[in-house]
Amino acid sequence: MTLLLTTAGESHGPALVAIISGLPAGLVLDRSAIDADLARRQAGYGRSPRQRIESDRVEVLAGLRHGRTLGTPLALVVRNVDHASWVWGMSPWPPEGSPDGKGTRPVTVPRPGHADLAGALKYGLSDVRDALERASARHTAVAVAAGAVAKALLARIGVEVSGRVLDEAGLGRRVDEARADRDTLGGRVEVRAGGVPPGLGSYADKEERLDARLAAAVMGIQAVKGVELGEGFALAELRGSEAHDEIFRDAEGLHRRTNRAGGLEAGVSNGEEMVVRAAMKPLPTLMRPLRTVDLATGEPAEALVERSDVAAVEALAVVAEAAVAFELARAALEKFGGDSLGDFVAAHEAYRDRIDWRPRP
Repeated sequence: MTLLLTTAGESHGPALVAIISGLPAGLVLDRSAIDADLARRQAGYGRSPRQRIESDRVEVLAGLRHGRTLGTPLALVVRNVDHASWVWGMSPWPPEGSPDGKGTRPVTVPRPGHADLAGALKYGLSDVRDALERASARHTAVAVAAGAVAKALLARIGVEVSGRVLDEAGLGRRVDEARADRDTLGGRVEVRAGGVPPGLGSYADKEERLDARLAAAVMGIQAVKGVELGEGFALAELRGSEAHDEIFRDAEGLHRRTNRAGGLEAGVSNGEEMVVRAAMKPLPTLMRPLRTVDLATGEPAEALVERSDVAAVEALAVVAEAAVAFELARAALEKFGGDSLGDFVAAHEAYRDRIDWRPRP
């Protein structure tokens, strides 16, 4: 059994859509918990006024009845409230009538650091909006909704996932300074997962390595430029005698007294707390635009200026949490299987009874 996530939608289109296939039947979902994660993604110091416009809420179109999954594809929708101002500009069909609202003029001045130029060259686009709408981080909203579903599944086997901002002290001051300079900021986040049993993932093939899969899931988030597992890059500066986590055994089972590996060895979870960190670059949409070239004329120009955040690192912590949760849920379903939630939980319990491991508080 494989858990799959497919998303669709544009930043200013009518809605964002996610289809999750492979969920077992019988998983109870809490709409308020999903909406709470959506609200967390919109919060944070330095977000744009758009976050106050959207007020994201999840809708379910298929795969759920009376709050329980059916074992069939789950279809989630998050509406773009701001689409009301973009109906003509983002119409899926050739729009009728006079141009009205936002998005009526072609974008020909790509932003350095965004998908604008690369997307225009790759797809042969004359209007950069055809690339930037999908490349926008707006579509992470529906990925967060999918992550909330994954967290509900993981909770049934005692796994908890949480994300936070690193170097949070002084963030507000730095955001204020960047805003005053019409600039943007990046930052670092950390995701921790407790209760992950040993044995998720595999060292047999690189495509099955859980460390590689987690790194790809987090690196795939907009504006992320670096990912490390455990102590990551710091391990390169240590000797082997300092870098690796020695193994001990007590009445509770096998365990480590350090966790420099971040809960992963050789692409397989080892039963310790999983730790994933990500570095986010400063956002590329600036109120003080950078130099670029107008693709229509070939002349020097200033990059597109559009409403954007000064900083979104607090949002990244929520999105990265969702990405890690979904990948862990996928690995857990591959390990334990089950068309029903009861089968999934029973297989996990049988495995725990077999191995010399107990999760630590």
